[in-house]
Amino acid sequence: MGDAVTTRSIVFPIYRNQENIPSLLEAVSGFNARYQGDIEFIFVVDGSPDESGPLLVAALKPSGYDYKIVFHSRNFGSFTAIRTGLEHASGTYVAAMAADLQEPPELIVEFFSVLEREGADVVFGQRTGRNDPLLNRFLSRTFWSAYRRLVLPSMPSGGVDIFACNRQVLSAILSIEEPNSSLVVQLFWVGFRREFVPYTRRAREHGKSAWGIGRRFRYMMDSILSFTDLPIVLTLWAGVIGCLLSLLFAAVTVIARLFGHIDPAGYTSLVLLITGFGSASLAVQGILGCYLWRTVENTKARPLRIISRVVDGKSK
Repeated sequence: MGDAVTTRSIVFPIYRNQENIPSLLEAVSGFNARYQGDIEFIFVVDGSPDESGPLLVAALKPSGYDYKIVFHSRNFGSFTAIRTGLEHASGTYVAAMAADLQEPPELIVEFFSVLEREGADVVFGQRTGRNDPLLNRFLSRTFWSAYRRLVLPSMPSGGVDIFACNRQVLSAILSIEEPNSSLVVQLFWVGFRREFVPYTRRAREHGKSAWGIGRRFRYMMDSILSFTDLPIVLTLWAGVIGCLLSLLFAAVTVIARLFGHIDPAGYTSLVLLITGFGSASLAVQGILGCYLWRTVENTKARPLRIISRVVDGKSK
C-alpha cells in the first residue's frame, strides 16, 4: 500500500495465544479480503512467554498484509498493550479486539460500518450472553455489577471487551498518560457519541484466559482509584458516623456508670474499642495510602511501557 492512508486498523494484544494463532490468522485473512487490503493489523506481543510472537512473524512475512508486530520488553498488561497498538495505528478508524476470538470478528465489520457512516465516534460491543462455564458467568456478573455500582454506572452490564473509534476519540485517549488506569473507563470519560452493538460471547476454543481474579481485582482498584472518590467519601462518612456512635456510647457509658451498672474494671469494653477503632484506623490509612501511591506513580514520569522491537510489514 506504500504511503497511502489506511482507512482501518485493528489492534490485537497478544499474551499466551500460541494455540490461537492459526484461528487469529484466519480471521485476519478474512478482514484483509473483505476490505481488499485497505486495512492494517497491529499485533502487540505483551511479553508473552510462549511462541506467539515468532509464529506471527513467520506467518505474516510472506502474507503481503499491511501489519506491525510490536514487542513489549515484558508483560505490561492487556490494556497497556492495546494502548501501544493504538499509538502505532494509522487508520482513520481503529478497533481493538482480543486474540482469542471470543468476540466474533463480524462485530468489527459492524463497528467500522457505524463509524464510516458517522453514526457514532466510538462503538462498543455490548455482551448480552456468554458461552462460558456457570461459575465463570456468575463471577463475571458479580464483578461487573460491582464495577457499575462503584466506578461507572453507564458501563454495560456485561462489561466491554471490544471497541472501535475514530481518530478524534483516539487522539483524546492518547493524550491521557496515566499509569495504573483503565482504558475502558477513559473511553467513557472522554465523551463523544457512543453506540453499543449487542453480541453473544463465544466459548474459548484454545488455551486458558489470563484474566483471573487477581487481575480483575487490580483492574477494579485501578478504575476506582483513577476515576472516583467513592472510597474517600465512604471513609469520611464512616468517620462521621463513628464519631456520632462514639458520643452516643460515651453518653450511655456515663449514665450507666452513674447508676452503678458498669464494672469499674471495664476490660472488655476497652479491648473492643481498641480493636475496633484500631482496625478502622488501619483501613482508612490503607485507602489514603492507595491514593498517595497512585499520586507518587504519576510523578515518576516513567514510560507506560517499553518496546523492545517492531516488525513492520511495510519495510520487508
